Amino acid sequence: MKQEEIRQLFQQFEQVACVSGDVECWSARELCELMGYKLWQNFTKVIEKAKAACSNVGQNIEDHFIDVNKMVSIGSGAVRQIDDIMLTRYACYLVAQNGDPRKPQIAFAQTYFAVQTRRAELVEQRLLEWERVKARTKLKEMKGRLNSGYTSFWS
Repeated sequence: MKQEEIRQLFQQFEQVACVSGDVECWSARELCELMGYKLWQNFTKVIEKAKAACSNVGQNIEDHFIDVNKMVSIGSGAVRQIDDIMLTRYACYLVAQNGDPRKPQIAFAQTYFAVQTRRAELVEQRLLEWERVKARTKLKEMKGRLNSGYTSFWS
């Protein structure tokens, strides 16, 4: 895969991501195309495998694969409702892992979601460490104040 193709795919994956509350998610319909699947029916088979993998590790499928309906334009101003699935980062990772690895887009998606997941884990870890350092500092200050008050009481 050429460098320019990788850059384009990266931008496309970033652009179709949406944030709902504090959860980043992707539309399965949009990922279907980005991952090189022409037919939604073929992509839903990959999603079903990903759901099975999710369930097999004890995760709640509904936490990562959220069924939604969308209204889409079908031409001449008419719209119709279609089914879609909002996928968390974890669900996207599972979908990529269960996709056809011969497709360059799937190979890219496997790397993209693995790397992005690791980055998110590192950010979360650093935030937790920062909170722990702040709590320790606060505890140390409080202990210092208590100790200084204790000695002045007995003086």
